[in-house]
Amino acid sequence: MAAGLCPGRALLSRRGGALWALLGTARGRAAGPETHFGFQNVSEAERREKIYQVFENVAEKYDVMNDSMSLGIHRVWKDILVHKMNPSPGTLLVDVAGGTGDIAFRFLNYVRSVRERQLQQKLRHHQNLSWQEISKSYQEEKSNPLGDSQVVVCDINKEMLKAGKQKAQHLGYSEGLSWVLGNAEELHFDDDKFDVYTIAFGIRNVTRIDLALQEAYRVLKPGGRFLCLEFSHVSNPLLSRLYDLYSFQVIPVLGEVIAGDWKSYQYLVESIRRFPPQEELKAMIEDAGFLKVDYQNLNSGIVAIHSGFKL
Repeated sequence: MAAGLCPGRALLSRRGGALWALLGTARGRAAGPETHFGFQNVSEAERREKIYQVFENVAEKYDVMNDSMSLGIHRVWKDILVHKMNPSPGTLLVDVAGGTGDIAFRFLNYVRSVRERQLQQKLRHHQNLSWQEISKSYQEEKSNPLGDSQVVVCDINKEMLKAGKQKAQHLGYSEGLSWVLGNAEELHFDDDKFDVYTIAFGIRNVTRIDLALQEAYRVLKPGGRFLCLEFSHVSNPLLSRLYDLYSFQVIPVLGEVIAGDWKSYQYLVESIRRFPPQEELKAMIEDAGFLKVDYQNLNSGIVAIHSGFKL
């Protein structure tokens, strides 16, 4: 029942103009060795192209499909990720493959709540102040509700970013939020820039996961944290069989009915089955240089949160 797809955004190959420039050195890998697109064997270039097309197709119905296929459980998983992050005011976050903004909005809400609690505690500790002084302090603090926190949403797919910006405008998010078109395998950010790097339901759509992890390590500050929320491998045999039945027999049908796209959701189901299990992904994160790497299974391993630090 918890097999909802929150497919992350992915990496593709040549798309002309700005997209081609984004891929940068990926040009030299254009043909590349053989890899997979779901259960199909394809070149790296073909995989990037196909994945881009998947998310171009599903962007408009992305959030609706997430809710329909997971019965809303993806929202709980994302809440757990942000609570595990536990950001404080002043945190600088990059959310890669963050297209429609789900993690970014949760981050801003969390930081704003922490900031408000800090303000209330400060005012309680200064009860000997005059009401004018308390009012002045309160107004000064309220003028900076995020405590200089910032979140950069980075995604390679223009349609996903468009959907995210529209949602942000509708929900009233603007302060502390920016949107960047970019490739997880080759981020255009300075070294040692961010406090936290998140990627939620996105890394399995990256063609070269090793490069994406190296880039995550590069852009994090020393002491920075890497957090990855992704579908994984179910540990319970009975649940695993039910999960497979739901995934392959129900999800593509929902994709056709709701989004008019059977093939994209068939790929997304297949991509989950081809994704490395928990221990293998943990080893890949460690190979990228992260320390204190661990993971937390949710719903018997339907999804897992991997965490690591740049120390």
